[in-house]
Amino acid sequence: MNPIPFLAAALLLPATAFAHPGTALDHGLAAGFLHPLSGADHVLAMLMVGLWAGLLGGRARWALPGGFLAGMAGGALMGFAGMALPGVEAGILASVIVLGTLAGLALRLPLPVGMALAAGFGLLHGHAHGTEMLAGQAFLGMLAGTAMLHGAGLALAIPAAAWARRAVRLAGGAAALGGLVLALV
Repeated sequence: MNPIPFLAAALLLPATAFAHPGTALDHGLAAGFLHPLSGADHVLAMLMVGLWAGLLGGRARWALPGGFLAGMAGGALMGFAGMALPGVEAGILASVIVLGTLAGLALRLPLPVGMALAAGFGLLHGHAHGTEMLAGQAFLGMLAGTAMLHGAGLALAIPAAAWARRAVRLAGGAAALGGLVLALV
């Protein structure tokens, strides 16, 4: 089965269910750490980055989460500066579907392509967070909370037993389905 048409269709879904109320987040390390946990769209996407990286193994275990975090930092800085970025919320929702699909299929892309994809989605998530929080400790907390979610996804993907790998891939598919449900809500 070719996943490309499915992934392309995911980018065209309506943007109706999101975690962001549009108000500035209180500052502080703890507030920033908790912010990535503020909505299912963020939690699922960030877990899927770790899950996909863990399924691929090798350098992907560090490269994909690192790419996401780098993109997220850049997007947050854009948000702090008040720079507009069109399609952020739709892109965040698409990230859940695409990353869940990639994890569900354990799809091996060339590492630079996977990193660029992770960084692009990180940019969108970071921009959404950056428009809602104050710079400083909240920014560092946000990156730490995101890294924790990536680590949780990596930890879920560690079991080497065949049944465990199937269960992890099923979780990726469930996340993609969850993204579709969020799109239709």
